[in-house]
Amino acid sequence: MKTFDSLFEELSAKAEAKSAGSLTVEELEKGTHFIGKKLVEEAGESWIAAEYEGADRTAEELSQLLYHVQVMMIDRGISLEDVYKHL
Repeated sequence: MKTFDSLFEELSAKAEAKSAGSLTVEELEKGTHFIGKKLVEEAGESWIAAEYEGADRTAEELSQLLYHVQVMMIDRGISLEDVYKHL
């Protein structure tokens, strides 16, 4: 099972290697605006799932939101520690 930290390590490695066929790399190449739109989309889908679709579907949508949060972090050069100091 992946954790928030292990996912960040995995995505960072893909970004650094510019892994061919990686959706993470594709998203990073599309830039901040694209990633931001994905964040907003997944946040809305998380909310709708929480309201109407139950815990499992909500967890799925939240996992996608966390993925896009991490892609934005990588795009903007923000580390886990940068975020953790604000928690």
